[in-house]
Formats: sequence, C-alpha cells, structure tokens
Amino acid sequence: MRVVKFLAVLLVLGVALLAGGHQYWQSRLAAPIAVEEPTLYEVPRGAGYQRVVSELAAREIIADEWAFRLLTRLEPESVPRLRVGEYLLEPGMSGRELIDLLGSDRVVTYPLTIPEGWTFRQLRQALAEAPKLAQETAELGDDEVMALMGREGEHPEGWFFPDTYRYHKGLSDLEILRQAHRRMETILEEVWAERVDGLTIDSPYEALIMASLIERETGAPEERREIAGVFKRRMERGMRLQTDPTVIYGMGERYDGRITRADLREATPYNTYVIDGMPPTPIAMPGRASLEAAVDPLPGETLYFVSRGDGTHHFSRTLREHNNAVNRYIRNR
Repeated sequence: MRVVKFLAVLLVLGVALLAGGHQYWQSRLAAPIAVEEPTLYEVPRGAGYQRVVSELAAREIIADEWAFRLLTRLEPESVPRLRVGEYLLEPGMSGRELIDLLGSDRVVTYPLTIPEGWTFRQLRQALAEAPKLAQETAELGDDEVMALMGREGEHPEGWFFPDTYRYHKGLSDLEILRQAHRRMETILEEVWAERVDGLTIDSPYEALIMASLIERETGAPEERREIAGVFKRRMERGMRLQTDPTVIYGMGERYDGRITRADLREATPYNTYVIDGMPPTPIAMPGRASLEAAVDPLPGETLYFVSRGDGTHHFSRTLREHNNAVNRYIRNR
C-alpha cells in the first residue's frame, strides 16, 4: 500500500514538474525579443529554421535558443516554413510572433514607379538603379528581353504598363518586366474590346501606337480624347500627323531639348512630319487613359493644336486659326 502511495506521489510530482517545465518553456517563447527599434532581418535563400534560430541567438535577438529548437520536437506543426526576404522586427514582439512573421508573406517591399510616357530605355535604367532588386537582364539586349516576354522579334517600346510595382529583396528585374508586360497585354485587350466604330486604326497594336502619341502630347487628362480626335481626322483626310514627340523619338539620344527645322525635315521612320500615318512602333508607354482615348476619339472638327506653354493646348479647325495660335503661344513667347 505504501508503495502504491509512493508511486502516486511520484506521479503527481512528475506531472507537476512537466507542467511547470512546459509553462516555463512557453514563457521563454513568449518573451519579448531584444530589439529597441524597428530592425530589418533577412531570411537568406536556402536558410532553414535551425540556422535562422542560431543566427537570431547569435545576434542576441532571442535569448533562449534551446526553447526554439525544442519547438521542432514538441510542436512541429507550429514551426512555419520560412520565406526568403526581409522582415521588420518590432520592439515588444514575442519570440513566437517573430517565428510566425518569418513564415508569413509580410516581407518588406520597395516601390518602383514607372511614369506614364516613359520610354523602354528609361524603364531599363530605373530597373538597373532600383535598390535591392536582383539584376537578371542587365547584360541582355532589348531583343533578348522581348524573347523572354514571349515576343521574340518585336520592338519593346510601349509593351510595359506604367504603374507602381512593389518588390522585395531578391526579386528580379525580369519579374517586374513580366508583371508590367502582362498588365499591358490585359489592359490593351480590355480597352480594344470597348472600341467605338469607325476608327482609323485596325488592331490593338495600332491602338497602342496611337495611345503612345496621345500620352506624349499631353499631360492634361481632359485633352486626351480631343487629341485622339485630331489625329483621327487628320488620318481620314490624308494629312500627316506632324507631332513633335515622334521627331524627338526618331532623334534618339541626339535630342538635347530642342527641335530645329532640320530635325523636322529629317527622314526617320518616326518623323510624322515626313512619313504618312503613324510611326511603326509606339514611342512611349501609355497609361490606361490614353489607351481609352485612342479607341474612343472625341468627335469634332479640329485639325490642329499647339501648346499654350502651361501643359494644355489650343485646338483649331483651320490652318489660319492654327497659325494665329502659333504666333500667339510660340513665337511671341
């Protein structure tokens, strides 16, 4: 009988010790991490849970390495699969919250903004300069980049949608390009499906070209459809588009901020003072508003426009009215 009582006492003591030990272990996992201000921590590619725990302990971010190692034995289902990237560790965060964070999608991200009207050359430069963005295309030519987009042999201009894209450390410039390209394909398809009848453009790609001209001609949203209408009416009448941004694009890196009379007469594939119709490719990356204007021009009678110098334009129906506007807004200036 005494033996039974003794064993019972041992059992109770054992259970109490186990419960106390478990409670202490849990308290070590719940203890605040040792950071006094928001701190970046990176889970490198190929790092497993044990390696990360050792590094956190070595940096004295967590105090009880053993408690986190024991987690894999006692609660393996609560050990997340760590995700590569940078994470922001906050003061007061517990060790358990830290481990959960490193297995979440709450990685630190950085913005990359592609403005409407940029060229592909400007986009590539921005990608090359983006901090913490892995560079996969830096040594590739434009034709090689387009082949990776599934558009081998096509000109890259215009095929990437201008927007703000977010990336985390380790993501590559190629992935940003793919996102921007897929968005342009999707939006161009949506906009083309909503086109009005009677256009002078016959394909989504021609809409992309027209939208790039509209994008480069104005920053005033209310003018986009009117500029599209001017271009449409000029094409219907066999008039050249005569839009300066095409001259600038054809000049390439020679452009220094000025257009001369000789530049207007220079025969390049893009100079719409010389060629009939539109240029062979887009000249910039248009936004959605310019794409929508290209497929829904504003009806009217205007055939000319000239910059007022404040970002807007004066629209004219006749050449005489246009010349008077040029004298007023350009030559007098």
